[in-house]
Amino acid sequence: MRKIIVSMYLSLDGVMEEPAWTAPYFNEEIAKFQSDLLFESEALLLGRVTYQGFAAAWPSMTDEEGFAAKMNSMPKFVASTTLKEVEWQANLIEGNVVEEIGRLKEQSGQSLLVYGSGDLIQTLLQHDLIDEYHVMIHPVIVGHGKRLFQNGIDTKAFQLMQTKTTSSGVVILSYQLDKSK
Repeated sequence: MRKIIVSMYLSLDGVMEEPAWTAPYFNEEIAKFQSDLLFESEALLLGRVTYQGFAAAWPSMTDEEGFAAKMNSMPKFVASTTLKEVEWQANLIEGNVVEEIGRLKEQSGQSLLVYGSGDLIQTLLQHDLIDEYHVMIHPVIVGHGKRLFQNGIDTKAFQLMQTKTTSSGVVILSYQLDKSK
């Protein structure tokens, strides 16, 4: 059974949207953390907005570490009710998103990694489909924008797996869903 892992940049006030504010804090420690997550994953699971942004940017990117090559070559599963077709090694999730993602999760293999995709995360969260959260809390208050955890979510308990503070002041928190509570 595969895990679904969420990797998210957050401001101190919980904003995830339009993360241009992360740039001053990005460093080799965060790059390595993100690279490790990506290389431990088999596929990306994306919402429409994140997919469209990534598909417009990533195909032309290259780097010596192989991150761009991995991003460009790995399968992507895109949850969208408006897209009719997808490119960039992507497969469109059609029908009931929860059931289809549940089927993907039941398959054997490495993790499915979620970047961005706030609306998709809300759906996955409501159905307890997310196994791990890796949140990178940046020392900045944005003041407005979409937040990772929105009002109306049922209480969920998590176990802390790892914590790391980077030299730029970003705190990386890794949690797994606590299914015993």
